[in-house]
Amino acid sequence: MNYIELTTSAPVVMIEFFASWCPHCRKMMPIVDQIRKQVDNRVAIHQLDIDANQAAADEASVESIPTFLIYNNGQLAWKQSGATTADILLEKINKELTSH
Repeated sequence: MNYIELTTSAPVVMIEFFASWCPHCRKMMPIVDQIRKQVDNRVAIHQLDIDANQAAADEASVESIPTFLIYNNGQLAWKQSGATTADILLEKINKELTSH
């Protein structure tokens, strides 16, 4: 699946670019797992290792990790680099879910 297909794989999609060697990314792993459980298949969540997906990272203009992107109907709705909280991610996801 290419990057465009990922961004349109569901009405609302969250993509995280990470690296296994990145301490901030490792800190975010349980938070992303928690969000995945909370949104319960209402949102497609994709985690892409930047080392294995450099072309996709370039396409998304990712310059640091972790980077979170939320797409609504294939359009970028929100982007943030750096560690964040589950509350912020859920707030941004729910905002896009309620816009449908």
